[in-house]
Amino acid sequence: MQKLKLDLKTLGFPQLFLNGNSVELGLRKAIALLVYLVETEGRVGRDIMGTLLWPEANQETVRARLRRTLYKIRVAFGTNLIEADRDTLRFESRVEVTLDARHFEKACNDGAFAGAARLYKNDYLSGFALDDSPEFEDWAFYRREGLRSRLTQALERLVEADIAQGEYGEALASATRLLALDPLNEAAHRHVIRIHLLAGQPLAAERQYDNCVNLLRDELGIAPAQEIKRLLTEISESPAKPSANQSRPKTFYVASNNLHIAYQTLGEGKLDIVLVPGFVSHVERAWEDARCRSFLTALSGLGRLIIFDRRGVGLSDRVGMNPTVEATSQDITAVMDAVGSRKALLIGASEGGPGCIHLAASAPNRLVGLVLYGSLAKGSRERGYPYAMSRNQYDIWLKRLIGEWGGPAELAFFAPSFVGDRQAENWWAGLLRSASSPGAIKGVLEALRDLDVRPLLPEIEVPTLVIHRRGDRAIRSEAGRYLAQAIPGARFVELDGKDHWFWAGDQQSVLREITDFTLQLEKAQN
Repeated sequence: MQKLKLDLKTLGFPQLFLNGNSVELGLRKAIALLVYLVETEGRVGRDIMGTLLWPEANQETVRARLRRTLYKIRVAFGTNLIEADRDTLRFESRVEVTLDARHFEKACNDGAFAGAARLYKNDYLSGFALDDSPEFEDWAFYRREGLRSRLTQALERLVEADIAQGEYGEALASATRLLALDPLNEAAHRHVIRIHLLAGQPLAAERQYDNCVNLLRDELGIAPAQEIKRLLTEISESPAKPSANQSRPKTFYVASNNLHIAYQTLGEGKLDIVLVPGFVSHVERAWEDARCRSFLTALSGLGRLIIFDRRGVGLSDRVGMNPTVEATSQDITAVMDAVGSRKALLIGASEGGPGCIHLAASAPNRLVGLVLYGSLAKGSRERGYPYAMSRNQYDIWLKRLIGEWGGPAELAFFAPSFVGDRQAENWWAGLLRSASSPGAIKGVLEALRDLDVRPLLPEIEVPTLVIHRRGDRAIRSEAGRYLAQAIPGARFVELDGKDHWFWAGDQQSVLREITDFTLQLEKAQN
């Protein structure tokens, strides 16, 4: 049987090749069918494909249109590529399919970021649309955003690597491309300014700073973070010391089950403190908000602070499946091992808490203590656990969050004290765009909805502090009280305030409770 090689180019307007020869396929629904079939890597139900491409048509019409589309594909390629039975569609076994988007993702997974950036010619299915097929458009949107997120991550890694090697021309090319992806990304502006300064081009750095000021003023009515202005002064005064410009820690990577986890450390001391973030994070963009930076800096005063992005978000590798509490526990251990930390105080914020609970129950020898801030034991409501949204409520909220992605999504839900603060809104929107995509975060939050670590709570033996704000809308304070009641010997502290984020609102009260807890741990060890 003669093998056929089908090559699909989807990074840009779709192009089709059979055995190296370009194939013109004028019917857009036929192109969409091929792309979707390639992406699913298996059988696709006729009904699923019909609903995707002709959502308003009745069953009989869908079947007729599907037959016609398959015929058009066969005529265009001069041979049959698709095996169709009564219920499903799939490529014939003799068809070998390659997809540029998949090659791009593999290059990212392998750490070949320069190659990945070269493969990314344009956005996924750029210029291609099916206006009468909203479900296909939604699917393509999530796929497109996921790939853009991977590109952002690859470019950020390239910028840092090239700066470290003194390859300022290469670094500038990647940083400029990063800025083109999101012109309002202050981190990208900072990269460009920093590179110009390190390359001995202060006038170009000043021009870039002015561009940043004008753009943020005209588009958002805000000024850049003071950190960018400080950058101009600090490197200009000491150009021979690139490290002196960084008011944030350096980002490192550690392998965890063939995935690379981004982490940073700050401060020093006998106590190691591992901060596990909520559903979305970005270890570098976190430092761009003055309040978040202030909180992290204060926390590092208690010992060596270790922060990281969980797999699937931020600067850590993306994953093809929803993350689990076991995976988060593995990532924590991998980061601790990378920095030589035998035991640490673990602080689990929000959705990061369940992973910390798993580690505390499974490896108590790695912990000196556990702090759970604004966290929970179960992602959705059921009989006996009324402290969370029902699955239906959760799915409605998740749909709203995804619909607002790219802007300051659900800021009033997470940090009501930030609402109306244009600088904070822009920072949050930028962090979301850099840290994940609508499709990827949907999987992360669906995993949160389905988690349940209640059986692990009685097994926790390490000293535990549970902190929650009374008016928290994201996770009710009753969920925190439940944790404290179910964990042997845990202490519950309820603070005033409505902000879910630990650095928003009155951060001093949170820091005070954590500081007192660390002093108690130290006293107990002595």
